[in-house]
Amino acid sequence: METPRERWVGADAGPIVRPYAVTRGRTRPRGLAVDLVTLLVATGRTPGERVWLSREQRRLLELCRRPSTPADLASDTDLPLRVVQILLEDLHHYGLVEELPQAGPSGPSSTGRPDPKILMRVLDELRRL
Repeated sequence: METPRERWVGADAGPIVRPYAVTRGRTRPRGLAVDLVTLLVATGRTPGERVWLSREQRRLLELCRRPSTPADLASDTDLPLRVVQILLEDLHHYGLVEELPQAGPSGPSSTGRPDPKILMRVLDELRRL
């Protein structure tokens, strides 16, 4: 049986894929609703055997090794923001990315001290440099 071929417009354009095909027909996230500035980071877990990640999801997961916002991820991947939000929701559902807590208006916490988990992540990232 012949496999379908990707339709290319030009060498620089790449394949034509509609956004709804990337999100498997979904137009809204089902669970985690992230806004433009929600900080997300990869958890470091590996996907289970039954989890199939698309090329776009693998790219997002790679970019989330460092804390990133959906707006930055959409810019880096040239995907529409809504598509990125839906794909991130899938990654969150699989336990591959997590939301970092945001600092409130009065500061990082009620005690005035930053969250130790965030400090440990920063330290880990600095050690990787």
